[in-house]
Amino acid sequence: MDPDSVSPRSRHSTGVRLLVAATALWAAFLALDLLANGRWWFWLIPGLAPPLLFLAVPVTLLALAWTLPAAGSGLRRWLVPTAVLLLVAALPRTGLNWSAPAPGSAAAPAGPGIRVFSWNTEYWDTTDDPDAFYRFLHAQDADVYLLQEYLAWVRGTHTQIDELDRIRREFPGYQVVAAGELVTLSRFPVLATPAVGPAVAADAPWSEVFTRRKVLRTDLDVRGRAVSFYNVHIPVQVDTRESVFGRAFYRVVREADAARREQFAALERDTAANSRPLLVAGDFNTSPAMGDLDRLRARLHDARAASGDLYPGSWGGILGADWWRLDWAFTNDGAAVDHYAFVDDRGMSDHRGQQLRISLPHRGQDRCRWHVLESWCARHPRHP
Repeated sequence: MDPDSVSPRSRHSTGVRLLVAATALWAAFLALDLLANGRWWFWLIPGLAPPLLFLAVPVTLLALAWTLPAAGSGLRRWLVPTAVLLLVAALPRTGLNWSAPAPGSAAAPAGPGIRVFSWNTEYWDTTDDPDAFYRFLHAQDADVYLLQEYLAWVRGTHTQIDELDRIRREFPGYQVVAAGELVTLSRFPVLATPAVGPAVAADAPWSEVFTRRKVLRTDLDVRGRAVSFYNVHIPVQVDTRESVFGRAFYRVVREADAARREQFAALERDTAANSRPLLVAGDFNTSPAMGDLDRLRARLHDARAASGDLYPGSWGGILGADWWRLDWAFTNDGAAVDHYAFVDDRGMSDHRGQQLRISLPHRGQDRCRWHVLESWCARHPRHP
């Protein structure tokens, strides 16, 4: 058939049918996401999508529905509110930072701050100029460093490295705590290192510690107060070396889901039982589009409230932008984040570093719990 012979009315009808179908498909996807996200191992795969997709799709549907001609006004009265509802339902998965117009902590700074730097180093300094690597760390001038991937990639496998002597030389006066691939450096005295997660024997080989210790808790004496710092690296959910058409790919996803759940559950239990001020930070391999962090985010305070970025991203590097936030930082009511930013990794990692300044409100100082009001609370602190 000659395309010119197709009537405008026929083309319009086809377009409307496609719009209705797209709206229905997106509604079905969101319904499945509500039911399966964070609950079904397979949903880790759709969860790999850029979180901004949850904004782009409903906004596009809304724009198309709004521009329907007068002949389709009856349908428009149905499609427009539907698209608005789908947009509202998807907003929590977009990763947008609603505090960006007026970033601030959820409590007024109290006393000298604690500078923290958390970073997935991507195989430590084994793929970089070691001197440049350590210069970058020194430039952060942090009181506490929470570093992940203290290891190397050799012949297709994660391999132990031994640089503790150099670390101590590079950071004199710091306490060094290492477990598997996790290293915590502190200017403050170490009080304890309680185990979090699956039990690992003291004499277990490094490979077992690497596999099972994905949370390193270090309790520090911060100017006379005990504060807990959790250094986190949740296992990645996919193996990109496997074909999506092979069984091995899905076996890896299912096994990764079990390992991730075990680590998340342990972290949630430990932080819930910990009455001390605490900071949880690291590479969670979890984007805002994934439900794995929902329980932790519901109980702790996301540091992004102190960020000025409307869309904080830490990983991706596609078209000059980081489209995924995989690195997170949280505090409880005992600690407040006064500054939070992602810093350029200078080509030494596929993750940007998290730079934080936290303060410890005075005992008894009220802390606003509602995330949507965190910026307001920072400017209008209440005192007992």
